[in-house]
Parts: sequence; C-alpha cells; structure tokens
Amino acid sequence: MSGRKAIELESVGVTFGSGADAVPALSPTTMDIGEGEFVALVGPSGCGKSTILKLVAGLVAPTTGVVVVGGREASAKAQRIGMAFQNPTMLPWLTVEKNVMLPLKIVQPYRAEFRAKRKGEFRDKVHALLGEVGLRDFANAYPWQLSGGMLQRANLCRALVHEPRILLLDEPFGALDQFTREELWAALQSLWMAHRPTVLLVTHDLREAGYLASRICVMSARPGRILDDSPVDSARPRTLASTYEPDFAARTQRLRDLIVGAQRHVAEVH
Repeated sequence: MSGRKAIELESVGVTFGSGADAVPALSPTTMDIGEGEFVALVGPSGCGKSTILKLVAGLVAPTTGVVVVGGREASAKAQRIGMAFQNPTMLPWLTVEKNVMLPLKIVQPYRAEFRAKRKGEFRDKVHALLGEVGLRDFANAYPWQLSGGMLQRANLCRALVHEPRILLLDEPFGALDQFTREELWAALQSLWMAHRPTVLLVTHDLREAGYLASRICVMSARPGRILDDSPVDSARPRTLASTYEPDFAARTQRLRDLIVGAQRHVAEVH
C-alpha cells in the first residue's frame, strides 16, 4: 500500500424518500480505505453494505456528508472503477474474449486506441488475464458454453482489464456452490496480489471475508453503521486449510457474535 487514501467517507448518511416515507439506509458513517487495501463489509441483509458500494461508484448521492474517491468527490469526476456482481451479466452474443474486452472499448484512455489495438495489444491483454484464471483456452467460447464459476472468473477479468484503481464487488460468489466459491476465492486472491487494486467487497460469508480481506468492517442492521473495523493479519497467499485453523475460526466466531448481537439489539428496540 502507498499510504494514500483511495476512498474516504466523511459523516456520510443516506436516506431514501422524504417526509413520512423516508427510509434511513445508512447512519452517518466515517471510514477510510488506503490504496491497495482489500476491505470486506459484512453484516445482516439491508444494513447498507451495497449502499456504500453505490456511494463509492457515484450511483447514489449521500444525503449528508462527503464521499471522496481518489482525492475527488465521487460525483465530481468519473473514476476508473471495476465492478462485479452476483450475476456476471455477460452479453450472450459475444465471445468471452469480446465480453472481457468491453471496458477497453468504453473507458478512456483505452477507448481512443481501441480500433488500432483491439486485435493486437488489447487482445493480448485480455488473453493474459484469462490465463491468470485458467480460461485462456475458452477465449473464443460463448457465455452459454461456460459454467457459473467460469463465467464469474471471466467477469473478474472484465472488471480488471482496464486497470481500475478501485474494484467494487457485491456478493460476486453468492450464487455459486461452496466448492466453486472456494476455488474463486483463490483466483481473486491471486488477481489482487498481482494487480493490487483497492478492493471493497460486500459479502455475507464470514469465511470468505477472512480468506480475502486485509480488513473486515462489521455493520449493524438498518440504518447501517460500522460496529467494528479490524485488520486481518494472516500471511498471504492464504489457503483453504488456513480457514480451519483456531485463530481463523475464533475471528469468524467473533464477527458472527457481533452481527447476532446487533440484530438482537434491534429486535429488542422494536
């Protein structure tokens, strides 16, 4: 990490609607994420995790406070951001290679060079990324010919191909079976170690958070706020075996207790 801040939330709150219909989604929240960090947001459904992702992406405006991304307010200038969601949303009429190449056709400075480089340098760039996740031989396949896990690998490549400073991941493996999900943890860890974007991951899977993140932030039930912000100091590369070690299990249980305790408190209040 460089020590510089990639993402800053300064007393940021979000309320949807107004008057009697107002729904507070996020309590005033302050957090910083340094360049190159991998931060996981965990907590109960509806606690504002995805709202924070949308704030960083500039898709939602804060009701109060300021969101700063790359030194600028999130709404001030388009940032080079990669995003991956639970559903890969590949275009079925394009090959895997062309799907992964799409950001290079859209995002500057690549867009200006796309026609000249799409069959040479950009194609090589796509194939190199696909090779990192074991999909080089499937570059000319179509999305419908790939399994769910293979599609999500390609989706991660598409999110990284334009070398984003920030990668936003919203439950990217939530629809996959456990074995495929664990394979993709290793693939994502390798991609992050090789390219070092700043990553903000939303997940309900506490094991996933512990395997991947360098920090884990626990959020309360809606309106969300950060209850706990703890580093994950385990050495990398991490392995599945390490997720069964006592220290890892103890951390996972502590996170679970925090979330359950917060849910119980909300239930008692209401």
